[in-house]
Amino acid sequence: FNAEQEAQALRKAMKGLGTDEDAIIETLTKLNVSQRQQVLITYKGTIGRDLIDDLKSELSGNFERVIVGLMTPTTMYDVHELRRALKGAGTDEGCLIEILASRNNAEIRRINENYKIQYGSTLEEDIVSDTSSMFRRVLVSLATGNRDEGTFVDEALAQQDAQCLYEAGEKRWGTDEVQFMSILCTRNRTHLLRVFDVYRVIANKDITESIKSEMSGDLEDALLAVVKCMRNKSAYFAERLYKSMKGLGTDDSTLIRVMVSRSEIDMLNIRREFLSMYGKSLHSFIKGDCSGDYRKVLLRLCGG
Repeated sequence: FNAEQEAQALRKAMKGLGTDEDAIIETLTKLNVSQRQQVLITYKGTIGRDLIDDLKSELSGNFERVIVGLMTPTTMYDVHELRRALKGAGTDEGCLIEILASRNNAEIRRINENYKIQYGSTLEEDIVSDTSSMFRRVLVSLATGNRDEGTFVDEALAQQDAQCLYEAGEKRWGTDEVQFMSILCTRNRTHLLRVFDVYRVIANKDITESIKSEMSGDLEDALLAVVKCMRNKSAYFAERLYKSMKGLGTDDSTLIRVMVSRSEIDMLNIRREFLSMYGKSLHSFIKGDCSGDYRKVLLRLCGG
């Protein structure tokens, strides 16, 4: 890896008339996120220009969004997406749920620190001013990054938690959402997986069935996302990608965010889950749903 070489290649792709999009895709998709940051610094140092500004002035649309996303450090990318979800036109609840339900404590803490530095308000303040009722409380809980991350399963507590969830939902008229939130948003993953098993025995149905029948709207989506991320995070992202492309029109924001943010983390697993869940490869789905340079860069991130 030679940062200066890559910086010069990018400059060459953008200099003069027209832009060599293929060269930009080729250069950026073969690097990892920290190498791209080095190129960013080297570009400024050796060429005396801002690489992101140059890319923005040369590219447009969804292709530009992917490329700029790739040039953004991981935490900052999450920060920008959360801010867009809260402060753009209308609230993008799906984005808030996806990021906050799937990141670990350390990631959430870094997001909180950077969000405050970047925007002057805290993530929690913005969530509170932009969302309401129980959904707001779940997001605030997830945004504290305070989940137990141990692996200890307290069998008696697992039995008790499962019983609590049953009594908070299936067993009563109306739903005690606070019980669902306090258990699903704070317990460690191994413990929750045990709780879900016990719950199935007590309630005679899966926890996701109960959430679907007891809750609705954003709250339902948020708690389902928590359960899915606990069980199999890659399958959760595979489903996000599938839903972003199936049917009429494409939810480009979700498609871009998942492809960019997971490309170096678990894309292989996501591809495997996608294929087993939907019987078609992620590659073929993207191919059929997108076009042009946008399609090319997504297929590169997808790999294979």
